Amino acid sequence: MKKAFFVLAVLLSSIIHYQVVLSQEIYRAHGLAMHGDSKYGSDFPHFDYVNPTASKGGKIVEGAFGSYDNLNHFILKGRSAAGLGNLFETLMTNSYDEAFTEYCLLAESIEWPKDRSWVAFTLRSEAKWHDGQPVTVEDVIWSLETLKAKGHPFYRSYYANLASVEKVGDRKVKFTFSGPPNPELPLITGQMPILPKHYWQERDFESTTLEPPVGSGPYKIKSLDAGRSITYQRNPNYWGNELPVNVGRHNFDIIHYDYYRDRNIEREAFKAGAIDFLFERTAKEWATGYNIPVVEQGVIVKEKIEHDNPQGMQAFVFNTRRKIFKDRKVRQALGYAFDFEWTNKNLFYGSYTRTFSYFSNSELASSGLPSQEELRILDQYRGQMPDQVFNQVFSLSQTDGSGNIRGNIRTALRLLKEAKWEVQDGELTNTATGEVMSFEILLVSPEFERIVLPFTKNLEKLGIQANVNTVDTSQYQNRTDSYDFDMVVANWGQSLSPGNEQRDFWSSKAADLNGTRNLAGIKDPVIDELIDLIISSPDRQSLIIRTRVLDRVLLHNHYVIPHWHIAAYRILYWDKFRMPAVRPQYSLGMDTWWIDPELAAGLDERKRNLK
Repeated sequence: MKKAFFVLAVLLSSIIHYQVVLSQEIYRAHGLAMHGDSKYGSDFPHFDYVNPTASKGGKIVEGAFGSYDNLNHFILKGRSAAGLGNLFETLMTNSYDEAFTEYCLLAESIEWPKDRSWVAFTLRSEAKWHDGQPVTVEDVIWSLETLKAKGHPFYRSYYANLASVEKVGDRKVKFTFSGPPNPELPLITGQMPILPKHYWQERDFESTTLEPPVGSGPYKIKSLDAGRSITYQRNPNYWGNELPVNVGRHNFDIIHYDYYRDRNIEREAFKAGAIDFLFERTAKEWATGYNIPVVEQGVIVKEKIEHDNPQGMQAFVFNTRRKIFKDRKVRQALGYAFDFEWTNKNLFYGSYTRTFSYFSNSELASSGLPSQEELRILDQYRGQMPDQVFNQVFSLSQTDGSGNIRGNIRTALRLLKEAKWEVQDGELTNTATGEVMSFEILLVSPEFERIVLPFTKNLEKLGIQANVNTVDTSQYQNRTDSYDFDMVVANWGQSLSPGNEQRDFWSSKAADLNGTRNLAGIKDPVIDELIDLIISSPDRQSLIIRTRVLDRVLLHNHYVIPHWHIAAYRILYWDKFRMPAVRPQYSLGMDTWWIDPELAAGLDERKRNLK
């Protein structure tokens, strides 16, 4: 009798936490959090940040930059079209008001043991491809094997520890993991896009294509003009419309992207009404470019929305594969030539905050000197990393914003001299080899030239000739994929739960593999071990500590010259949209917006009535 009451108590406790204990070590649930419990119970009707009665219909037109020549965005080749993510579903999907929690999508349930050494998913019987065929376990197995063998290099590192996959039931598939404990792996598996085996088995997965693919998502490709535009239409037969994770989402009937090779032309197209929505990423344009009647009278809504998203790192990136950038002191010295204060004052209208972390705007960012918890990790690597990690607060050069950086130049020259570089006949010269320092800064956006050119003028004061080369999107992608550059402007976005993607950003293995995000060419066994520590973090607090340690080591190695960030969305849109009263904490949530038919119908008259 006592045993019966004990079992009943355990089951009741499990229900409270929205999961069922199958045995002492195995759990089954509708969702899974990285750490702790999920917010939404098994019977939740919809996410809190949606409007379940939002109207369906209408068309949204957005702009995209550059061009495209590929509808298979799972491979390295080609330039993928915007919006392709609308075609494909994953086993689970994120909520945007939790740090890292996923809920079942293609799967109806997830199972895992206490140590998270494997995960199993039971597929929904109603899940269908656009051609009406069911989504099967065979599709899931084929997707993992194909992405790892033939997909973009990112997948090979991201799914490296998904060691095996097997069918264990008509609709049930099991993944077994390798390596040290990694509590993130079940969620990583849940994020995996599932592709139709029957569609691809007679096609070359590794080749670019402009044939609209078969997916399982809420939208299908309606039409396209290769490289110029692409149109998606909401699938009226989408199998997942009534799922709690989809209620109140995917409200537009038509999503259309027009491509522009010039941001200024895109802005003018928006002002003329050819585009419905615009992200404004340029501070000058945000400050001065929209003082027009259509904005002043609210026909175009201009809105700055603060958010809690980690801002990661945007920076000038040194390609340390280049000999001139091998020395840490050289990289540190060149950072003194970037005058953020002058740039922020004169080009950005004071809009930005300097970035001091690879995990800026989050609790994951390091600051001050290492804590005792951080030192317990760092101490084992003494002598294998810069001493400054232990005894110096990371800092960046500062100026008064006047443009006078003589003090910075003196500091830079001192560091360069320590690295055997001195100015001779007006050129920075390596005193050991006689090599003169010059390099190219590769850009893809002409708008960034006004920021980079003052930086090159300051580099000239150090005797460095830095040439700015702005190329088209195709050439830029090809050159960055093959690391054929000296310096680029790049950014690494971060989540609140960093994990396996850090291998693609910083690991030694990624440095030698084309197409990864390890643009800096970092090859450091200490950093490799720190990444593994983050991935195997057993709880939230250890994840925070370990991430701060990695942050410190990256910063003090000066692989980049950090830029700036802003913890807000700057958006503009024609006043025909409505959005839920509750915004998602970690996303703009455009897939929860809808078009108000009355506002849309009266928009042309409001334009005509402008004073």
